[in-house]
Amino acid sequence: MPDDVTSPKTELHFLTIAEAARLIERRRLSPVELTEALLARIEALDPQLNAYLLPTPDKARAQARAAEAEIMAGNYRGALHGVPFALKDIYCTAGIRTTSHSRICADYIPTEDATTVSKLYSAGGILLGKLATHEFAHGGPSFDLAWPPARNPWNRDHFTGGSSSGAGAAVAAGLAPGAMGSDTGGSIRGPAALCGIAGLKPTYGLVSRAGVYANSFTFDHAGPMAWTVEDCAIMLQALAGHDPKDPASARTDIPDYRAALTGDIKGLRIGVLRHLYEEDQTVAPEMHAALEEAYAVFRSLGAIVEEARIRPAYAYYAVKITIAESEQYAIHEEELQTRPGQFGADFLGRALPRDPLQQFGLCAGAARAAADAGRDGADLRQIRCASRTFGGWTGAASRCLAHDQFLAAGLVADDALQRHRRPGAGAVHGFYHSGPAAVVAGSWSAVRRSHGIARG
Repeated sequence: MPDDVTSPKTELHFLTIAEAARLIERRRLSPVELTEALLARIEALDPQLNAYLLPTPDKARAQARAAEAEIMAGNYRGALHGVPFALKDIYCTAGIRTTSHSRICADYIPTEDATTVSKLYSAGGILLGKLATHEFAHGGPSFDLAWPPARNPWNRDHFTGGSSSGAGAAVAAGLAPGAMGSDTGGSIRGPAALCGIAGLKPTYGLVSRAGVYANSFTFDHAGPMAWTVEDCAIMLQALAGHDPKDPASARTDIPDYRAALTGDIKGLRIGVLRHLYEEDQTVAPEMHAALEEAYAVFRSLGAIVEEARIRPAYAYYAVKITIAESEQYAIHEEELQTRPGQFGADFLGRALPRDPLQQFGLCAGAARAAADAGRDGADLRQIRCASRTFGGWTGAASRCLAHDQFLAAGLVADDALQRHRRPGAGAVHGFYHSGPAAVVAGSWSAVRRSHGIARG
């Protein structure tokens, strides 16, 4: 087996999910054979990449044998049957350590699987292990945690993107054909772009977050990462659907995602927000050229590419930082007070300044109260509130407060973060569940990152 992680895709470990599925369905490839090839590659190469926090070879082999027996008996479940996958280590796995890449949860062993994990198992998927992330899927990369950060397999001196760092590295290196990431502010899209793979941030509410460590009720999304868009569609087919355990889960019909990949985009209107990367902030010439190339490809396929404008990036950043960082602070408040030394320095540097947000009262409960009162706008004095009334709020502030008022609140809060830095403190093990839950915000980088263009 070659040691070069960038070697041509001629080995089993570089099969796409769709390719592996076709071979398995035709009984030309054994799930056991595929799983063993991937486990061998993980053992050989992961010490260089640190994509995995915890491989699960015994479980993988048992699931592979079971899948093979079912398929040989004529009970083929579909495109994920007998296909291995890996999980960002914020997904609960019954009986398997789930750390969120933090010492705070180093010994946490869930008793139930996340809904997404159960769905992948039901589709016949095979768990290879738990993957590196940024601590609590926020900030990073960090070099002072219990486990090292994942490395980009194309160049180990380069960043994978985050926070689904292990997922990006594992798929790109052929250590898993597919993986589950999460996206709060670019955490699927960034690693997909930087590691040269496909990543999908699904529509909010389409994929359950029950049993996934909460980052921000308002912005969290669970989604697949794989070699191709087709592979992401295959995974999404198994993942999508209403889940009563997630209060934000949507009730909607689930189409055949794979069947929709016809390649025909003639007449599709695509808006280009050029000002975001030419005026609000500039990008490298190479990035600019790559975007122009992408637009040219869309036009050649018959799409209508038009320039459009939205508000400046800073306006969205102000709203995002106000909502997300107050949520992020709330879940870790107690742990930050009682054992701050068990967090990494990067997480502390991002979390501790968030206490002024609570003092200003810029939190979900206030916005919810304003929404319940039926106001189109609210005075800043009316959005002061206690810091613990979170529950299932999903962005009411952006709907019930006039833009300029909420933007002002965001700018005030952002200024406070710069001026006041004192230790703050919320409850650990903040996984989504059916009742009110503490929430924790994610990266604010959504306004800084563009979507990755899928390879393949």
